[in-house]
Amino acid sequence: MSRWYRWLPAAAVPAVVAAASLTSQAGAADLPDKSPEDVLAMLADHSVEAFSGSFAQASDLGLPALPGGLAGPGGQGGEEIAEAVELLTGDHTGRVYVGGDAARLQVMDSFSERDLVRNGDEVWLYDSRDNSAVHLTLPDHAGYPGHPGAGAPGAAPMPEEMAAKFVEVAGPSTELTVADDVSVAGRDAYELVMTPRTDGTLVGSVAIAVDGETGFPLRVTVEARGQEDPAFELAYTSFTLGEPDAARFEFTPPAGATVEEKSLPDAEGHWAPYPDATAPSAPAGPMPTVVGEDWESVVVLPTGAADLAADPMLAQVTQPVDGGRLLSTALVNVLIADDGRVLVGSVPVERLQAVAGS
Repeated sequence: MSRWYRWLPAAAVPAVVAAASLTSQAGAADLPDKSPEDVLAMLADHSVEAFSGSFAQASDLGLPALPGGLAGPGGQGGEEIAEAVELLTGDHTGRVYVGGDAARLQVMDSFSERDLVRNGDEVWLYDSRDNSAVHLTLPDHAGYPGHPGAGAPGAAPMPEEMAAKFVEVAGPSTELTVADDVSVAGRDAYELVMTPRTDGTLVGSVAIAVDGETGFPLRVTVEARGQEDPAFELAYTSFTLGEPDAARFEFTPPAGATVEEKSLPDAEGHWAPYPDATAPSAPAGPMPTVVGEDWESVVVLPTGAADLAADPMLAQVTQPVDGGRLLSTALVNVLIADDGRVLVGSVPVERLQAVAGS
């Protein structure tokens, strides 16, 4: 899963991330008027580095919830698919703490909890479902992202990460407007709306609630074309500025936990700490490519980059189409081609098929 997320186009991010009722009051705030460019600049220039809060995610991507235990033994990509489907169809809330070079992300499931804790160069990943933990020691590398959701397996990106991805496509292909002010997590915010200027995408619009005081993104809402309700929404439900208690970043595995020690060269399946392909920990093998630009971009993972075709779970989540098998959602399509390539994009399936055949 972490390997897939690194290469997704901005519009495809919701397809590989983890629901509570997310509410806000439109028009409840009364902030000074700003142009879309002003709000975009606030978002890009925010300097919030220490905070804590609760978050919730709701998705309506058109995928049914699937029973557990569908991934084939020994991996073969099945564990990653199972995790992706769970995040697409499951209900998730959690808490996040960020301060300096420390961060903690807690994702709450119905009867379990997943924790990702970074404290300096120490990283712990814990899953209460099987009482297992992975421990890593990070090298001294200036490019390492401090945010707890960056590249982490089973961890949905936070609103700030999603907002940054969507801002990447906010060029001539995007119309920017500012809707009525809103209140999110008890804070007054501008609502920056991004509407693609193309019919070649499944995305209808993206709205980012930008904190009126700090410019910090508090919520991201994605609407799919032809769908009345939001297809995806990720929002802070509480938000507090300032350094969290240092004790939040201390972690000791519970009694009886299975602990696996990992070094970065062999931790590819658990952690992708560097966002760029030139970093020392970038996985070896064929590199993905991106075809097209902005909302119409397609990520192509070459044969061998993801061994998915042999996994029995594919029959549960995909359908046969010309050229391969298709995982289709309201926002993202994934084509697993007959030759082993994987094509991902927030585009119609015909676009994926055309890229696969070119």
